[in-house]
Amino acid sequence: MYRRGLAAVVLVFAGAVVASLPSASAHDDKGPIVIGHRGASAYRPEHTLAAYELAARMGADFVEPDLVSTKDGKLVARHENEIGGTTDVSTKTQFADRKKTKVIDGTPVTGWFTEDFTLAELKTLRAKERIPAIRPRNTLYDGRFEVPTLQEVIDLTKRLSRELHREIGIYPETKHPTYFQSIGLALEPKLVDVLNRNGLNRRGAKVYVQSFEVANLKELNKSLRVPVVQLINASGAPYDFVAGGDKRTYSDMVTPAGLKEIATYADGIGATKDRIIPRDAAGFLQQPTTLVQDAHKARLIVHAWTFRNENSFLPADFRSSADPAAYGRAFEEYDLFFKQGLDGVFADNPDTAVEAKVKR
Repeated sequence: MYRRGLAAVVLVFAGAVVASLPSASAHDDKGPIVIGHRGASAYRPEHTLAAYELAARMGADFVEPDLVSTKDGKLVARHENEIGGTTDVSTKTQFADRKKTKVIDGTPVTGWFTEDFTLAELKTLRAKERIPAIRPRNTLYDGRFEVPTLQEVIDLTKRLSRELHREIGIYPETKHPTYFQSIGLALEPKLVDVLNRNGLNRRGAKVYVQSFEVANLKELNKSLRVPVVQLINASGAPYDFVAGGDKRTYSDMVTPAGLKEIATYADGIGATKDRIIPRDAAGFLQQPTTLVQDAHKARLIVHAWTFRNENSFLPADFRSSADPAAYGRAFEEYDLFFKQGLDGVFADNPDTAVEAKVKR
Protein backbone atom coordinates (compact mmCIF):
# COMPACT_ATOMS: atom_id res chain seq x y z
CA MET A 1 0.00 0.00 0.00
CA TYR A 2 1.06 3.55 -0.70
CA ARG A 3 1.93 5.17 2.62
CA ARG A 4 2.11 8.81 3.56
CA GLY A 5 4.95 10.28 5.53
CA LEU A 6 4.69 10.89 9.23
CA ALA A 7 5.18 14.64 9.09
CA ALA A 8 2.31 16.40 10.79
CA VAL A 9 0.41 19.46 9.72
CA VAL A 10 -1.91 21.58 11.81
CA LEU A 11 -5.23 22.61 10.30
CA VAL A 12 -6.38 26.05 11.43
CA PHE A 13 -9.78 27.54 10.62
CA ALA A 14 -11.29 30.73 11.99
CA GLY A 15 -8.34 31.06 14.34
CA ALA A 16 -8.89 27.68 16.02
CA VAL A 17 -6.73 24.60 15.77
CA VAL A 18 -8.93 21.76 14.51
CA ALA A 19 -6.52 18.83 14.45
CA SER A 20 -2.94 17.73 14.11
CA LEU A 21 -2.84 15.19 11.30
CA PRO A 22 -0.57 13.24 9.00
CA SER A 23 0.28 15.22 5.88
CA ALA A 24 -2.79 15.07 3.65
CA SER A 25 -0.93 14.03 0.52
CA ALA A 26 2.50 13.85 -0.99
CA HIS A 27 0.96 15.68 -3.93
CA ASP A 28 -0.05 18.90 -2.27
CA ASP A 29 1.27 21.14 0.48
CA LYS A 30 -0.92 24.18 -0.15
CA GLY A 31 -4.24 23.07 1.25
CA PRO A 32 -7.06 20.95 -0.16
CA ILE A 33 -6.55 19.64 -3.68
CA VAL A 34 -9.03 20.49 -6.43
CA ILE A 35 -10.18 17.63 -8.64
CA GLY A 36 -11.85 18.51 -11.93
CA HIS A 37 -14.89 16.24 -11.64
CA ARG A 38 -15.20 14.58 -15.05
CA GLY A 39 -13.19 17.59 -16.20
CA ALA A 40 -14.67 21.07 -16.03
CA SER A 41 -18.05 19.47 -16.59
CA ALA A 42 -20.01 22.62 -15.74
CA TYR A 43 -18.60 24.23 -18.90
CA ARG A 44 -18.03 21.41 -21.42
CA PRO A 45 -19.67 18.00 -21.93
CA GLU A 46 -18.22 15.71 -19.27
CA HIS A 47 -15.43 13.22 -19.88
CA THR A 48 -14.09 14.91 -22.99
CA LEU A 49 -10.55 16.08 -23.60
CA ALA A 50 -11.97 19.61 -23.84
CA ALA A 51 -13.46 19.30 -20.34
CA TYR A 52 -10.24 17.91 -18.89
CA GLU A 53 -8.11 20.58 -20.53
CA LEU A 54 -10.33 23.38 -19.31
CA ALA A 55 -10.22 21.99 -15.77
CA ALA A 56 -6.42 22.03 -15.80
CA ARG A 57 -6.32 25.57 -17.19
CA MET A 58 -8.73 26.67 -14.46
CA GLY A 59 -6.29 25.46 -11.83
CA ALA A 60 -7.40 21.93 -11.02
CA ASP A 61 -4.70 19.74 -9.51
CA PHE A 62 -6.24 16.56 -10.93
CA VAL A 63 -8.70 15.52 -13.62
CA GLU A 64 -11.05 12.62 -13.02
CA PRO A 65 -11.78 10.09 -15.76
CA ASP A 66 -14.40 7.43 -14.99
CA LEU A 67 -13.30 4.25 -16.72
CA VAL A 68 -15.32 1.66 -18.62
CA SER A 69 -14.28 -0.91 -21.22
CA THR A 70 -14.90 -1.28 -24.91
CA LYS A 71 -15.67 -4.63 -26.57
CA ASP A 72 -11.99 -4.95 -27.50
CA GLY A 73 -10.77 -4.23 -23.98
CA LYS A 74 -9.77 -0.57 -24.23
CA LEU A 75 -10.36 1.77 -21.30
CA VAL A 76 -12.39 4.84 -22.20
CA ALA A 77 -13.74 7.74 -20.15
CA ARG A 78 -17.52 7.71 -19.65
CA HIS A 79 -19.58 8.27 -16.53
CA GLU A 80 -21.44 5.04 -17.25
CA ASN A 81 -21.06 2.18 -19.68
CA GLU A 82 -24.53 3.18 -20.96
CA ILE A 83 -23.83 5.97 -23.43
CA GLY A 84 -27.24 6.94 -24.76
CA GLY A 85 -27.32 9.97 -22.50
CA THR A 86 -23.78 11.20 -23.14
CA THR A 87 -23.22 10.58 -26.86
CA ASP A 88 -25.11 10.85 -30.15
CA VAL A 89 -25.32 7.05 -30.53
CA SER A 90 -29.14 7.15 -30.71
CA THR A 91 -28.89 9.08 -33.99
CA LYS A 92 -26.65 6.49 -35.65
CA THR A 93 -28.88 4.12 -37.61
CA GLN A 94 -26.06 1.63 -38.04
CA PHE A 95 -26.09 1.06 -34.29
CA ALA A 96 -29.86 0.94 -33.75
CA ASP A 97 -29.84 -2.83 -33.24
CA ARG A 98 -27.36 -2.53 -30.38
CA LYS A 99 -29.86 -0.93 -28.05
CA LYS A 100 -30.41 -3.41 -25.23
CA THR A 101 -31.66 -3.81 -21.69
CA LYS A 102 -29.05 -5.11 -19.28
CA VAL A 103 -28.88 -5.56 -15.53
CA ILE A 104 -26.08 -3.35 -14.20
CA ASP A 105 -25.38 -3.64 -10.47
CA GLY A 106 -28.79 -5.20 -9.95
CA THR A 107 -30.74 -2.54 -11.87
CA PRO A 108 -32.23 -2.92 -15.38
CA VAL A 109 -30.77 -0.31 -17.73
CA THR A 110 -31.84 0.25 -21.33
CA GLY A 111 -29.58 1.87 -23.90
CA TRP A 112 -26.30 1.43 -25.68
CA PHE A 113 -23.27 0.07 -23.83
CA THR A 114 -19.56 0.62 -24.38
CA GLU A 115 -18.81 -3.09 -24.08
CA ASP A 116 -20.83 -3.70 -27.26
CA PHE A 117 -18.65 -1.34 -29.33
CA THR A 118 -15.07 -1.58 -30.45
CA LEU A 119 -12.91 1.45 -29.83
CA ALA A 120 -12.98 2.25 -33.54
CA GLU A 121 -16.77 2.25 -33.47
CA LEU A 122 -16.90 4.43 -30.35
CA LYS A 123 -14.63 6.92 -32.07
CA THR A 124 -17.36 7.53 -34.66
CA LEU A 125 -19.61 8.90 -31.90
CA ARG A 126 -19.55 12.38 -30.42
CA ALA A 127 -20.21 13.50 -26.86
CA LYS A 128 -23.19 15.55 -25.74
CA GLU A 129 -24.25 17.31 -22.55
CA ARG A 130 -25.75 14.89 -20.01
CA ILE A 131 -27.98 17.41 -18.16
CA PRO A 132 -28.99 19.99 -20.79
CA ALA A 133 -31.88 21.39 -18.73
CA ILE A 134 -29.43 22.50 -16.03
CA ARG A 135 -26.52 23.33 -18.34
CA PRO A 136 -28.04 24.49 -21.63
CA ARG A 137 -24.93 26.44 -22.61
CA ASN A 138 -22.97 23.20 -22.72
CA THR A 139 -25.19 21.99 -25.54
CA LEU A 140 -23.32 24.44 -27.78
CA TYR A 141 -20.52 21.86 -27.74
CA ASP A 142 -22.67 18.82 -28.51
CA GLY A 143 -21.24 16.81 -31.37
CA ARG A 144 -17.75 18.32 -31.25
CA PHE A 145 -15.73 15.92 -29.09
CA GLU A 146 -14.83 12.23 -29.21
CA VAL A 147 -14.99 9.67 -26.42
CA PRO A 148 -11.40 9.69 -25.12
CA THR A 149 -9.29 6.74 -24.08
CA LEU A 150 -7.43 6.69 -20.78
CA GLN A 151 -4.20 6.92 -22.75
CA GLU A 152 -5.41 10.08 -24.46
CA VAL A 153 -6.27 11.61 -21.09
CA ILE A 154 -2.78 10.81 -19.81
CA ASP A 155 -1.18 12.23 -22.96
CA LEU A 156 -3.21 15.41 -22.45
CA THR A 157 -2.13 15.80 -18.82
CA LYS A 158 1.51 15.32 -19.79
CA ARG A 159 1.25 18.02 -22.44
CA LEU A 160 -0.56 20.42 -20.14
CA SER A 161 1.91 19.78 -17.32
CA ARG A 162 4.71 20.96 -19.60
CA GLU A 163 2.72 23.91 -20.90
CA LEU A 164 1.40 25.09 -17.52
CA HIS A 165 4.65 24.39 -15.65
CA ARG A 166 2.88 22.36 -12.97
CA GLU A 167 1.99 18.71 -12.83
CA ILE A 168 -1.59 17.80 -13.65
CA GLY A 169 -2.62 14.55 -11.99
CA ILE A 170 -5.18 11.91 -12.90
CA TYR A 171 -7.77 10.44 -10.55
CA PRO A 172 -9.37 7.50 -12.39
CA GLU A 173 -12.42 5.64 -11.11
CA THR A 174 -13.21 2.05 -12.06
CA LYS A 175 -16.93 1.93 -12.88
CA HIS A 176 -19.02 -1.19 -12.22
CA PRO A 177 -16.00 -3.44 -11.65
CA THR A 178 -18.03 -6.51 -10.62
CA TYR A 179 -20.12 -6.23 -13.78
CA PHE A 180 -17.15 -5.84 -16.09
CA GLN A 181 -15.38 -8.74 -14.46
CA SER A 182 -18.49 -10.87 -14.95
CA ILE A 183 -18.40 -10.33 -18.72
CA GLY A 184 -14.68 -11.01 -19.08
CA LEU A 185 -13.59 -7.38 -19.37
CA ALA A 186 -12.03 -6.74 -15.97
CA LEU A 187 -10.91 -3.12 -15.69
CA GLU A 188 -8.17 -3.44 -13.10
CA PRO A 189 -5.43 -5.30 -15.06
CA LYS A 190 -5.84 -2.87 -17.94
CA LEU A 191 -5.62 0.14 -15.61
CA VAL A 192 -2.46 -1.18 -13.97
CA ASP A 193 -0.98 -1.87 -17.41
CA VAL A 194 -1.68 1.66 -18.66
CA LEU A 195 -0.19 3.20 -15.52
CA ASN A 196 2.88 0.97 -15.80
CA ARG A 197 3.43 1.83 -19.48
CA ASN A 198 3.27 5.54 -18.67
CA GLY A 199 5.59 5.40 -15.68
CA LEU A 200 2.76 6.37 -13.35
CA ASN A 201 2.68 3.31 -11.11
CA ARG A 202 5.31 4.61 -8.74
CA ARG A 203 5.48 6.20 -5.35
CA GLY A 204 5.00 9.96 -5.67
CA ALA A 205 3.22 9.82 -9.02
CA LYS A 206 0.34 12.29 -9.15
CA VAL A 207 -2.31 9.59 -9.32
CA TYR A 208 -5.17 8.39 -7.14
CA VAL A 209 -7.32 5.37 -8.03
CA GLN A 210 -10.89 5.19 -6.69
CA SER A 211 -13.87 2.86 -6.63
CA PHE A 212 -17.25 2.45 -4.94
CA GLU A 213 -16.53 -1.27 -4.60
CA VAL A 214 -14.12 -2.92 -2.18
CA ALA A 215 -12.73 -6.19 -3.55
CA ASN A 216 -11.23 -4.55 -6.61
CA LEU A 217 -9.52 -1.88 -4.49
CA LYS A 218 -8.00 -4.60 -2.33
CA GLU A 219 -6.66 -6.30 -5.45
CA LEU A 220 -5.44 -3.03 -6.94
CA ASN A 221 -3.65 -2.22 -3.70
CA LYS A 222 -1.47 -5.28 -4.27
CA SER A 223 -0.35 -3.99 -7.67
CA LEU A 224 -0.29 -0.23 -7.27
CA ARG A 225 2.27 2.04 -5.67
CA VAL A 226 -0.08 5.02 -5.84
CA PRO A 227 -2.82 5.71 -3.28
CA VAL A 228 -6.25 4.13 -3.58
CA VAL A 229 -9.45 5.77 -2.37
CA GLN A 230 -12.64 4.10 -1.17
CA LEU A 231 -15.70 5.96 -2.40
CA ILE A 232 -18.59 6.32 0.04
CA ASN A 233 -22.12 6.90 -1.21
CA ALA A 234 -25.00 8.50 0.68
CA SER A 235 -26.92 5.23 0.97
CA GLY A 236 -26.79 1.61 -0.07
CA ALA A 237 -23.75 -0.62 -0.16
CA PRO A 238 -20.81 -1.51 -2.43
CA TYR A 239 -22.21 -3.72 -5.18
CA ASP A 240 -19.62 -6.43 -4.61
CA PHE A 241 -20.94 -6.66 -1.03
CA VAL A 242 -24.49 -6.98 -2.34
CA ALA A 243 -23.51 -9.60 -4.93
CA GLY A 244 -21.56 -11.60 -2.37
CA GLY A 245 -24.20 -11.52 0.36
CA ASP A 246 -22.21 -9.23 2.64
CA LYS A 247 -24.76 -7.25 4.67
CA ARG A 248 -22.49 -4.29 5.41
CA THR A 249 -23.48 -0.92 4.01
CA TYR A 250 -21.73 2.39 3.38
CA SER A 251 -23.08 3.51 6.75
CA ASP A 252 -21.20 0.63 8.38
CA MET A 253 -18.06 1.64 6.53
CA VAL A 254 -18.01 5.17 7.97
CA THR A 255 -18.08 4.07 11.60
CA PRO A 256 -14.72 4.22 13.41
CA ALA A 257 -14.44 0.43 13.06
CA GLY A 258 -15.35 0.59 9.38
CA LEU A 259 -12.80 3.33 8.70
CA LYS A 260 -10.15 1.29 10.48
CA GLU A 261 -10.93 -1.59 8.11
CA ILE A 262 -10.72 0.71 5.07
CA ALA A 263 -7.29 1.86 6.25
CA THR A 264 -5.97 -1.70 5.82
CA TYR A 265 -6.27 -1.46 2.03
CA ALA A 266 -6.84 2.21 1.12
CA ASP A 267 -5.26 5.58 1.78
CA GLY A 268 -8.38 7.68 1.81
CA ILE A 269 -12.11 7.97 1.33
CA GLY A 270 -14.05 9.90 -1.26
CA ALA A 271 -17.23 10.77 0.58
CA THR A 272 -20.42 12.32 -0.67
CA LYS A 273 -20.98 15.70 0.96
CA ASP A 274 -24.09 14.46 2.75
CA ARG A 275 -21.94 12.11 4.81
CA ILE A 276 -20.00 15.12 6.08
CA ILE A 277 -22.83 17.62 6.56
CA PRO A 278 -26.25 15.97 6.16
CA ARG A 279 -29.32 17.72 4.78
CA ASP A 280 -32.87 17.52 6.08
CA ALA A 281 -35.87 16.61 3.94
CA ALA A 282 -36.16 20.22 2.72
CA GLY A 283 -32.52 20.33 1.66
CA PHE A 284 -31.22 22.46 4.51
CA LEU A 285 -27.93 21.61 6.18
CA GLN A 286 -27.84 19.94 9.57
CA GLN A 287 -25.01 19.60 12.05
CA PRO A 288 -21.73 18.22 10.65
CA THR A 289 -20.89 14.61 11.41
CA THR A 290 -17.54 13.51 12.81
CA LEU A 291 -16.62 11.65 9.61
CA VAL A 292 -13.68 13.86 8.63
CA GLN A 293 -12.17 13.74 12.12
CA ASP A 294 -12.82 9.99 12.43
CA ALA A 295 -11.21 9.31 9.05
CA HIS A 296 -8.17 11.39 9.95
CA LYS A 297 -7.82 9.46 13.19
CA ALA A 298 -7.69 6.32 11.04
CA ARG A 299 -4.96 8.01 8.96
CA LEU A 300 -7.21 8.34 5.93
CA ILE A 301 -7.41 11.43 3.75
CA VAL A 302 -10.89 12.75 2.88
CA HIS A 303 -11.95 14.04 -0.53
CA ALA A 304 -15.59 15.17 -0.79
CA TRP A 305 -17.94 15.13 -3.79
CA THR A 306 -19.49 16.80 -5.68
CA PHE A 307 -19.30 20.59 -5.52
CA ARG A 308 -21.41 22.38 -8.13
CA ASN A 309 -22.56 25.98 -8.47
CA GLU A 310 -26.15 25.52 -9.62
CA ASN A 311 -29.05 25.94 -7.19
CA SER A 312 -30.34 22.45 -7.98
CA PHE A 313 -27.20 20.94 -6.43
CA LEU A 314 -26.59 23.37 -3.57
CA PRO A 315 -28.01 23.03 -0.06
CA ALA A 316 -31.19 25.05 0.34
CA ASP A 317 -29.25 27.35 2.68
CA PHE A 318 -27.18 28.67 -0.25
CA ARG A 319 -29.65 28.78 -3.14
CA SER A 320 -30.11 32.16 -4.79
CA SER A 321 -33.56 31.61 -6.30
CA ALA A 322 -36.04 28.99 -7.43
CA ASP A 323 -34.26 28.69 -10.79
CA PRO A 324 -32.50 25.30 -10.65
CA ALA A 325 -29.95 26.28 -13.31
CA ALA A 326 -28.97 29.63 -11.75
CA TYR A 327 -25.83 29.87 -9.66
CA GLY A 328 -26.27 30.04 -5.92
CA ARG A 329 -23.89 31.06 -3.15
CA ALA A 330 -21.32 28.36 -3.82
CA PHE A 331 -18.47 30.14 -2.03
CA GLU A 332 -20.39 29.91 1.24
CA GLU A 333 -20.74 26.17 0.79
CA TYR A 334 -17.03 25.76 0.09
CA ASP A 335 -16.15 27.85 3.13
CA LEU A 336 -18.30 25.71 5.38
CA PHE A 337 -16.92 22.43 4.04
CA PHE A 338 -13.31 23.58 4.08
CA LYS A 339 -13.77 24.32 7.77
CA GLN A 340 -14.44 20.62 8.31
CA GLY A 341 -10.81 19.88 7.41
CA LEU A 342 -11.20 18.34 3.94
CA ASP A 343 -8.09 17.24 2.05
CA GLY A 344 -9.67 17.72 -1.36
CA VAL A 345 -12.84 18.45 -3.32
CA PHE A 346 -14.34 17.14 -6.52
CA ALA A 347 -15.72 20.13 -8.43
CA ASP A 348 -17.67 20.56 -11.66
CA ASN A 349 -16.57 24.23 -11.57
CA PRO A 350 -12.85 23.95 -10.83
CA ASP A 351 -12.33 27.70 -11.12
CA THR A 352 -14.81 28.30 -8.31
CA ALA A 353 -13.13 25.68 -6.14
CA VAL A 354 -9.70 27.21 -6.74
CA GLU A 355 -10.98 30.69 -5.90
CA ALA A 356 -12.66 29.41 -2.74
CA LYS A 357 -9.47 27.63 -1.73
CA VAL A 358 -7.33 30.74 -2.25
CA LYS A 359 -9.67 32.98 -0.26
CA ARG A 360 -10.47 30.59 2.58
